[in-house]
Amino acid sequence: MKFKYKIKSKNNEIVEGILESQDKFVLAREFRERGDTPIYIEEFKGNKDILSFNFSSFGGVSLQKKIMFTNNLSGMLSAGLSLNRALSIMEKQLAGTKFGEILHSLGEDINKGNSLSEGMKKYPKVFSGIFVPMVHSGEESGSLPQTLKEMGTSLKKSYDLNKKIKGAMTYPGIILFAMFTIGVFMMIYVVPTLTKTFKDLKTELPGSTKVILFISDFLTQNTLLFIIMVFGFAISMFFLFKLSIIRRYSDKFILYIPVLGQIIKEMNTARTARTLSSLLLSGVSISNSLAITEEVLQNVHYKELIHNSIGSIEKGLVLSQSFKENTFLYPVMMGEMIEVGEETGNLSKMLLDIANFYENEVDVKTKDLSTIIEPVLMLMIGGAVGFFAVSMISPMYSVMDNVK
Repeated sequence: MKFKYKIKSKNNEIVEGILESQDKFVLAREFRERGDTPIYIEEFKGNKDILSFNFSSFGGVSLQKKIMFTNNLSGMLSAGLSLNRALSIMEKQLAGTKFGEILHSLGEDINKGNSLSEGMKKYPKVFSGIFVPMVHSGEESGSLPQTLKEMGTSLKKSYDLNKKIKGAMTYPGIILFAMFTIGVFMMIYVVPTLTKTFKDLKTELPGSTKVILFISDFLTQNTLLFIIMVFGFAISMFFLFKLSIIRRYSDKFILYIPVLGQIIKEMNTARTARTLSSLLLSGVSISNSLAITEEVLQNVHYKELIHNSIGSIEKGLVLSQSFKENTFLYPVMMGEMIEVGEETGNLSKMLLDIANFYENEVDVKTKDLSTIIEPVLMLMIGGAVGFFAVSMISPMYSVMDNVK
């Protein structure tokens, strides 16, 4: 694989280029061994336009299938089945699917004498993040079944966290979409009938009524243009938020949103702690564990903090210092418990306790978020309906007063 890199050399010069390596972690280690400091290393995908889109992301292997894979493989290996036979059984269960083909390839690699982790490296988009280093560590230590079980637990916890956040946001999303759809429908099919009545009565209309009639006229006369504008806006936003400069601001902004921002912080805290704990328990070095955790996290600012922590570790500083200096991103408890773990030599256990605590916090807060969102949505719906009703009814009363 080819990687695009930017490093600060031991002579304090900034160097950029493209190199081929087994993976980004190996390349980063090579840079550090020769005294260079990696600034970023990312997979080189050739000369692609910023608006290019990778359609191969569709039809990928879902996280649920990966969880099933790790748990089933762990169970069969613990029961005494050989690795090759276990892969063959799961391949038959998933026959005709993309994942089934991948498992067949892994089985062939095992037959050739290669390790499971080496076979996984051929599919970086499927076995990303913690998969390869944890499996490799489990193979070397002879505890692959236990490592796979731990990895399955970690993936399941991560899946549950994402599901809770998405579940909390699905309900308001559906309501807002329904409000928008109904509003457009009324503007196109209901309001025009009232517009004709108002014109026939030749009465002076309130400002709010004029605004609604203007919107209705625009949507009625330019329905196709409006649909194109909506899709164009959605696509523009999709690609706009792919830009790193926009991503930085959006990732920072979301952390300031009341209630939701706190949930995002605790979710990232739990994910960081659990990923680090799983990797350290599997025997992965602290530097490589941090590098892998950086890839697992999505928020740019969390990724940068973890990346800077790697440099601090290599300079001989303690890990807890980085977390204690960034209490906006990570709670005070995170840094303090990591410090205790470092002092007692039980860092992985402390990180696991942190992960369990904040996963429970996210669970409670997502339930609270639902109770907060419901009255807010009711107020929004009531306000929209009230505005529309007053705007449409008030001219009628004006006409009735003139008749009297």
